[in-house]
Amino acid sequence: MGRLTTHVLDIAAGRPAAGMRIRLTALDNGAGTVLGEFTTNADGRLDAPALQGDDFRPGRYELLFLAGDYFRRIGVISGDGPDFIDEVPLRFGIRDASQHYHVPLLVSPWAYSTYRGS
Repeated sequence: MGRLTTHVLDIAAGRPAAGMRIRLTALDNGAGTVLGEFTTNADGRLDAPALQGDDFRPGRYELLFLAGDYFRRIGVISGDGPDFIDEVPLRFGIRDASQHYHVPLLVSPWAYSTYRGS
């Protein structure tokens, strides 16, 4: 069975982004349906897959990473005004529900990058 996982690395500090909140939304129905809200553990990962089993189906999804909240909490940005990177929306498609889809995020207060991991 396939599954969806993620991993967040704070590349400004060179460590996992522990305590970052993430929201998973299914986008196929037009308005979007929130499927879950998660918080990364000490390793920057979720304790369990964001989607798996019968819930893991082909379709369009979004992982929304609340990066600004994370960077304000650890004191990297002040929150006195608009932050350059606040929320990071990653939209992607699942075509084959038998595969493992891993969506890592490398993030700093000024940049981010992602790729399909393994």
